[in-house]
Amino acid sequence: MKMFKTLFLLGLVLLLLPASAISKSSDERMDILGRWNITVVIEDEELDNLGLFRHGLMDEAGFPAWLEVRLSGFSRLIGYYVGYEGSARPVAEVKYEDGTYHFSIPPQWMTIEEDIYFEFTLEDDKLEGFKVVDGNTLHWTGVRAPTLDREKPPVWGTPINLLDDNMSRWIIPDNNKFRMMDGVLVNEEIGGNLVTKQKFDDFKLSVEFRYPEGSNSGVYLRGRYEVQIEDNYGMPSDDLMIGGVYGFIEPSVNAAKPAGEWQSFEITLVGRHVTVVHNDIEVISNRPIPGITGGSLDSNEGEPGPIMLQGDHGPVEFRKLVITPAVN
Repeated sequence: MKMFKTLFLLGLVLLLLPASAISKSSDERMDILGRWNITVVIEDEELDNLGLFRHGLMDEAGFPAWLEVRLSGFSRLIGYYVGYEGSARPVAEVKYEDGTYHFSIPPQWMTIEEDIYFEFTLEDDKLEGFKVVDGNTLHWTGVRAPTLDREKPPVWGTPINLLDDNMSRWIIPDNNKFRMMDGVLVNEEIGGNLVTKQKFDDFKLSVEFRYPEGSNSGVYLRGRYEVQIEDNYGMPSDDLMIGGVYGFIEPSVNAAKPAGEWQSFEITLVGRHVTVVHNDIEVISNRPIPGITGGSLDSNEGEPGPIMLQGDHGPVEFRKLVITPAVN
C-alpha cells in the first residue's frame, strides 16, 4: 500500500509538471547549456566611453568575455558571466523567447546606473548578439569553450628565466612603468601590463614578489587566468584575494605575509587544471579553472598564451620569474 501511494504521488507530480520539464532533453532552449568564449566588438573608438582602447584592453579583434549557462531545477536557465572589467558574477535567469535569449546583470566596477542588457541567438552551435552598456550597443559572438583535457601527464622542458636587465622577453607597452633595478623587476606606479613575447601551453611558473601596503597586482596564466596578488594579510580567504584564481577559485587558506615581505608562488597549469603553492603552502590543488577572468588578453582558450603581469592596479616587485614549459 505504501509503495502504491508513492507511485501515485509521483505520477501526479509528473502530470502537473510542464511538458518542457518532462522532455527537457528535446527542448531547444537547452542547446545553450555550457560554457562560451565571447569576443565583444566596439565598432567606433569615439564611442568608447568605457575606456577599453585607452587601457589597452581592446584591439581590432575586440575584447574577451565569458558566459556559462546552467539548468536550475527542471526548466529555469541561470548562469555566470565574466566581462573585461571584473569577476565572475551570477546571472539570475537567462530567458528564452521566440528563438532569442536575453538577460540583465548589474554593473560591476563601473560608474553607471543601469543594468547591462544582453540579447543573443544560437545558430550552428555559435552565439551572436549584443549587449547594451550605458546606452552603447556592443555586438559580440561566442563559441563553445574547449575542455582542455590532457591524455598524458606533461613532460617538463628547460626552465626559462623571464627576467634580464633589458627586459628582452617582454612586450613593452607605451604606458609602461616597469623597469629593472639591481636584478628586480619593479613597478613603482600605475601603468601598463607586461606581456611575454613567448606563448606557452602547459607550464610550471616560479614567482617571488612583494608589494607595499594596500597594493594590488596579479599574474595572468596564458594571459587569461589571473592568480591574484593583493595585500590581504590576516584576512579570511576569498576567491578575489591573494592566491586565488580571480572570481573562480578560493585558496584553501590565506597564506599571505605582511606587506613589504618577499613571497612566493609555485604555479602549475595543465589544461584547465591549476595548482598554486603560496609561501610553501598548497592553497589550490589541481582545480579546473572554469573560464577566463576579468582583464584577460583574449578568450581563445584552446591556444597557447603569454604570461602577463598586471601593472595597471598598483606597485609590485618581482625578483624571480622562471617558467618551465611542457614539451609534449
